[in-house]
Amino acid sequence: MRYETLETAAAAGVAPWSDEATEHSDYHVAVFRDAYPVTSGHLLFVPRWNKNEIIEEALKYAFRFGHHKVVTGEWEAYNVGMNCGESAGQTVMYPHIHLIPRRTGDCADPVGGVRGVIFGQANYKKTGYQKPA
Repeated sequence: MRYETLETAAAAGVAPWSDEATEHSDYHVAVFRDAYPVTSGHLLFVPRWNKNEIIEEALKYAFRFGHHKVVTGEWEAYNVGMNCGESAGQTVMYPHIHLIPRRTGDCADPVGGVRGVIFGQANYKKTGYQKPA
């Protein structure tokens, strides 16, 4: 089922985020701390309306927020990502964008970044990488 708003998804129990959006939220996008953070500072940018243009606004906001954190020296780097569908790993079936702060040493081998969603495929420089058919 498609939920048209964050409010209706939350009322149906599909959007499990707490009622406490962070101070970074705005009219179109609610920002929450991830309940299961990958790193300290992991945030979710959730469109208040399930419409492409609002989802795009959430994505842009996450990117701008991450960029600001790097420019101000609070973070070294960041990943922005969105799981779209069960096959892509989506478990909360309402659109949301992950903003994950990155710091030197937070993982053994950061090469490939988001390419790590497929185990063994992140570091294309190492033996074992296989080009998909």
